[in-house]
Amino acid sequence: MPRRRDFLKIGGLTLLAAVRASAGQGYGQSSSVQVEDARLQKMLESIEPFGPEDFQLRWQKASRLLTEYKLGGLWVEPGPTMQYFTGVNWWRSERTFGFILFPDKNPVWICSAFELDRAREIIPPEQEIRTWEENESPFLLIGKTVREYSGPKKIGIEPSTRVFIVYGLRRDDPGLELVDGSPISEGCRGIKSQKEIKCLEAANRITKLAYREAFRKIREGMTQDELAGFIREAHARYGVAGSGGPSFGPASSFPHGSRKRKNLEKGDIILVDGGCRVEGYSSDVTRTLIFGRATGLQKKIWDTVRRAQLAALKACRPGAACQDVDRAARRVIEEAGFGPGYKYFSHRLGHGIGLEGHEYPYLVQGNQLIIQPGMTFSNEPGIYLPGEFGIRIEDCMVVTEDGARIMGGLEAVSLEEPFAAD
Repeated sequence: MPRRRDFLKIGGLTLLAAVRASAGQGYGQSSSVQVEDARLQKMLESIEPFGPEDFQLRWQKASRLLTEYKLGGLWVEPGPTMQYFTGVNWWRSERTFGFILFPDKNPVWICSAFELDRAREIIPPEQEIRTWEENESPFLLIGKTVREYSGPKKIGIEPSTRVFIVYGLRRDDPGLELVDGSPISEGCRGIKSQKEIKCLEAANRITKLAYREAFRKIREGMTQDELAGFIREAHARYGVAGSGGPSFGPASSFPHGSRKRKNLEKGDIILVDGGCRVEGYSSDVTRTLIFGRATGLQKKIWDTVRRAQLAALKACRPGAACQDVDRAARRVIEEAGFGPGYKYFSHRLGHGIGLEGHEYPYLVQGNQLIIQPGMTFSNEPGIYLPGEFGIRIEDCMVVTEDGARIMGGLEAVSLEEPFAAD
């Protein structure tokens, strides 16, 4: 059997690529990935595959939360939460498929009968699979299963569950009480383990290294698509499918880019936002740089945005509220004359990041959730002058016992130096 180091070599950065080949998560396909960055190499060597022991710990935490919220179980259909709790990846279709997580029990799966053999290929044999025929209601089967396995008839519904399933449960089994299951799913997924953090660290460093490589190829007259292609190619050399969406000049004043395309000219601001995945865990990095010589206003805005990012990093610590971190960054921007409120800094400060590029919790005004160690967020203040240019700096950060730190290193230095030499 190959050693863990061999998995790194054979599967790029994806230690379980063979097992998860059907997941479509952007895993590496290269068989000869060369990692010259010593810090990244060290990160990769510390990554371990996720296995039954990880899922067991997650079930145990979910079980405690189910009991705390007096829920009989949690319904989960295909998506990141299914992957988080079981490692199983399945497609979403009109046929209801998923599992119910009960306190102190293995998951019980609900599957259409004609898919049973395929389901058995990926679901551990000790976990029960219950089936429904094409002319039967999967919703009645879910209700029946809840009654057999659980005392409370109140069941949490994972937040991404499609509405036809919720309506079907209410219609076919009105005796079930359906409630928001986010305190269970988000309560577990929001706090990352050290294994998860290692994957996030590696993904963020890869994207920064890929950007740095692609930025060396910037030239006058190039298109946004050309730069995006260089970024994809650089990610691929690290064994992952990554991306970066560039905006040139006035298009950078649109936080997520504009449909209007232009070729690169001297004096243009270049804003690039993108990422990749390692073992399913996402990076999200934005860099803004100048092609040519920056104006005084451009330098002032970049410096303001960077100070706002550092203020947010300092404010992000256990015991603070999510909204406090947003406020720390927004205060810097307002005091520099780019306020009030959302006038020029037009979006929240950041979002959670993990198996999804954007996930709960969010660093935004009104979110009073208390920050805990192990939470991971993007930290992405920006200032956008409509029709002129926009500047955003984004790094992901992880909350530690006494503060927070940037994941992946390579922090921004200036408009001319998008990455520190670390």
